Amino acid sequence: MTLAVALVALAVWLVLTFARAGFWRFADRDEGPLTDRAHWPAVAAIVPARDEADVIARTVAGLLRQDYPGAFRILLIDDQSDDGTAAAARAAANGDTRLRILDGSPRPPSWTGKLWALEQGIRAAGQPRWLWLTDADIGHAPDNLRRLVTRAETGEFALVSLMARLHCAGLAERALIPAFVYFFAMLFPFARVNRFASATAAAAGGCVLVRRDLLAAAGGIDAVAHEMIDDCALARAIKPYGPIWLGLSRRANSLRPYDFGDIRRMVARSAYAQLGYSPLLLAGTLAGMALVYLAPPLLTVFAEGPAQWAGASAWALMTLTMLPILRYYRVSLLWALALPAIAATYAAFTLDSAVQHWRGRGGLWKGRAQAHSPHPVPSRASKTGEWDGQ
Repeated sequence: MTLAVALVALAVWLVLTFARAGFWRFADRDEGPLTDRAHWPAVAAIVPARDEADVIARTVAGLLRQDYPGAFRILLIDDQSDDGTAAAARAAANGDTRLRILDGSPRPPSWTGKLWALEQGIRAAGQPRWLWLTDADIGHAPDNLRRLVTRAETGEFALVSLMARLHCAGLAERALIPAFVYFFAMLFPFARVNRFASATAAAAGGCVLVRRDLLAAAGGIDAVAHEMIDDCALARAIKPYGPIWLGLSRRANSLRPYDFGDIRRMVARSAYAQLGYSPLLLAGTLAGMALVYLAPPLLTVFAEGPAQWAGASAWALMTLTMLPILRYYRVSLLWALALPAIAATYAAFTLDSAVQHWRGRGGLWKGRAQAHSPHPVPSRASKTGEWDGQ
């Protein structure tokens, strides 16, 4: 029995290492020279914001510093904040008319809060070729929009998304943030996401550039209105209409630090939704994580003979595949040895996600419990606009 467990764990890590599209290499990155273009299409940035007064000034300043040659405006949707978010954003703009602040209306029952805010912004955006969906706590380098549009137009993409570099300075961040990106890429290997023939689709919601007409063809934001993992749901909806691209970037950076509780809430908000709210899938996931992450080090220490060697080999592969993302985040490579414990922590977060859902607090975001049944019928909304930026 012990040998069988060891061989299964080793087989899993052989597949993950050599047959999972090289997810752990993180070769898809927003790098390379920036080429000029004869025509720069109109872009509208849509920024949903709820109680973001501590970071919104830096976010707005970064957006207004974009050196984009084409028509560009920013629509910030103040989603019923009570901390002065709108006032802070207005002060940061200092009269720049490219920023427009909209007062968000109450969220309909079938929508998640962020998507309802995005929907309101898109309605007001008019007819730009591109919509830049970006979170209120993401800072952008001045050339980020130019690079996004260049990649999107040159590659004829329907959607381009950047995995923003998350804040990674404190102890909890160094332990858990690189693993968060690692696990995401394991579920959605970037190379498969970026291959049009592949069914795998994903995006990182902090920075998404999407063609407005193709978004409308896919049913608009309201086609995914009920989704908790909204960025990946949007990518799935868009991919049939054109290729998409996802990669790491240092030009989009999270402005807000995370403590242990913040990371737990970030994972717990959507982990159970990823499992389709299924107790059976939850049990299988927890058992699978124990087999894949915990069994190899335990076998290395306590088993003997072939089982020990198989367990040690699995742990070695696990450790080696973690090194590239640790280098990217510039943290100690020794954290790779702790991946079994880190994975156990994420398993606990996943269980917590299910518990929160069972308690009626699923999808908790900014004080709102937003999780619904897995397949509600989303409401429909019009797509009228006020600005023709073409």
